[in-house]
Amino acid sequence: MKILAKTDVFIKARVIKGYSQRELAKHSGLSHAYISLLERSIKSVGPSTAKKLSDLLDKDLEELFLIEM
Repeated sequence: MKILAKTDVFIKARVIKGYSQRELAKHSGLSHAYISLLERSIKSVGPSTAKKLSDLLDKDLEELFLIEM
């Protein structure tokens, strides 16, 4: 299974929430570099990380991420 961020939706949700990449990284316990790679759909995430980010951004997991089987 591969879980990739929907780039435009993810960035928009982060900006609306008022987070920079660094702030989202701090709140999620991830690195700034990882958030950057995520937003460019270069890196995939695990289910628990996707859930954590969805909760932080107040969005449904399916709204922010594309899940490929």
